[in-house]
Amino acid sequence: MRSVRLLGKEYVAAIAAGGATGALARLAVEELLPAAPGGFPWATFGVNAAGCALIGVLMVVVSEGRVAHRLARPFLGTGVLGGFTTFSTYAVQAHGLLAAGTTAVAAAYLAGTMVAAVAATWAGMRITRALVRR
Repeated sequence: MRSVRLLGKEYVAAIAAGGATGALARLAVEELLPAAPGGFPWATFGVNAAGCALIGVLMVVVSEGRVAHRLARPFLGTGVLGGFTTFSTYAVQAHGLLAAGTTAVAAAYLAGTMVAAVAATWAGMRITRALVRR
């Protein structure tokens, strides 16, 4: 792992600013779409799927050399999208669903989130790659 000194203060600041932005955006979604007790956590599911799609977009944009600023990737990838997506909340919510005895909802949430995350990342990459190569 690189130290803060090796990364540089500007990288740390970009990641921190991006992380705060992403986390606040996620909080807004969670506040707008709260999960009912024992219900499917749609907000977290949607945030993770959307975030993974955007990570797929960013991966292609960065790999194709379309990002000019050197802080764009740490700000957007590690910061904004890292703060926006939340697989720790996903795990806590799945545990809560299991503890509440809503096993079918927990299983759907656990499997559905993984499928949606991988599919969204793939779709984001595929669509962006097609658009970039036009």
